[in-house]
Amino acid sequence: MKRDHSAVLPGNGTTDYARYMRTETLLDLQRRPEERIHRDELLFQVVHQSAELWLKLAHAELVEAVARVDAGDPDAAEPLLTRATLAVRLITDELDMFRHLSPAAFQEMQPALGNGSGAESPGWRQVQAASRQLGRAFGEHLAARGISPEGLRRTPPSDPVHRLAEAMLDWDEQVSLWRVRHLQVALRIGGHAPAGTPGSPATMLAKLTAHRFFPELWQARVNPTGESGSDNYHPSRP
Repeated sequence: MKRDHSAVLPGNGTTDYARYMRTETLLDLQRRPEERIHRDELLFQVVHQSAELWLKLAHAELVEAVARVDAGDPDAAEPLLTRATLAVRLITDELDMFRHLSPAAFQEMQPALGNGSGAESPGWRQVQAASRQLGRAFGEHLAARGISPEGLRRTPPSDPVHRLAEAMLDWDEQVSLWRVRHLQVALRIGGHAPAGTPGSPATMLAKLTAHRFFPELWQARVNPTGESGSDNYHPSRP
């Protein structure tokens, strides 16, 4: 019996795939050929627009992870954070596309970008806020259990709170790798002077590569015995 592939969902498009995925709208979000001042604008927009989609997913996973930790369920939060980390790994990998964008081409297309900057990314701003909330929720959960960051070293690897702490370190590490890759792209095609040069945007980007959302967890690796005498977790606000 031949399967019926006629569209049944509401929306635009001749197939249900097109209607569900809203491909007509999605594929119309890039500047048309007659609007572009350089053909590589398509490459530039696709990389950044897809990054916003992955950041949207990462934010959703982080928000749900925070809710699970607040509910006292770190076991359910861990896989959500792992998915968010993978999303950031994917946007890190896609920066390799810019190896095919020359500095000259980037300079030609800059008038089309106006004063836009990746620092204005709404997805990234939401991810930052959610990461801070995760640090707050995890700190409160540890305090309720009477565990310090250093004390996590004494929890068995199978303990959900131990696994979530490891996932949080993975998240921090991947975000740092993304920032490092972004810095290299800025230096390679953006025409920025090296970090340390007065007024160079690369200077700020270089500083951000060392930023951590969960510094207490990293410090616990340096001071695993808890010699500071602190028994409580006090998450810092980045």
